[in-house]
Amino acid sequence: MFYRDERLALFIDGSNLYAAAKALSFDIDYKLLRQEFVRRGKLLRAFYYTALLESEEYSPIRPLVDWLQYNGFTMVTKPAKEFTDSQGRRKVKGNMDIELTVDALETAENVDHIVLFSGDGDFRPLVAALQRKGVRVSVCSTIRSQPPMIADDLRRQCDNFIELDELRDVIGRPPREMTQPPDFAANS
Repeated sequence: MFYRDERLALFIDGSNLYAAAKALSFDIDYKLLRQEFVRRGKLLRAFYYTALLESEEYSPIRPLVDWLQYNGFTMVTKPAKEFTDSQGRRKVKGNMDIELTVDALETAENVDHIVLFSGDGDFRPLVAALQRKGVRVSVCSTIRSQPPMIADDLRRQCDNFIELDELRDVIGRPPREMTQPPDFAANS
């Protein structure tokens, strides 16, 4: 589903991709991920979206964010919001859907194919809008976890579904407990 001469852009919903890989029991090697899509087409840009918990002195995701920024990824971040729910539990909210959507729509005129790393059904209208602009859209997530990490209507809308588990040998490494980012609510 990829053509060597097509211009590609990657849009990575960081918390959603992390949750999908965690459900499949592997970590993403982002250097290998970038190399894989350079091999598949003309990779123009690789965006990575995440919220950062700035109230703590050390954020466990900060080393990943810094590494990605120095290694060819366009980082889009914003401060996460902390709150206490009705049961008194501490929650962190960091939704990046609007930022990703705006960037994808702005990028559409310069690319032939967008790969969205998210299973969030909220992105179905974005995929439809990109397709109306003539952009092919592949979505990478997983149906092999319980529950599946991709919304059915998103999977039906995209031009191509990439099963994340099938990329394990190409972009994966065994999970390391110390490198896990905070568990942001994917549908916040």
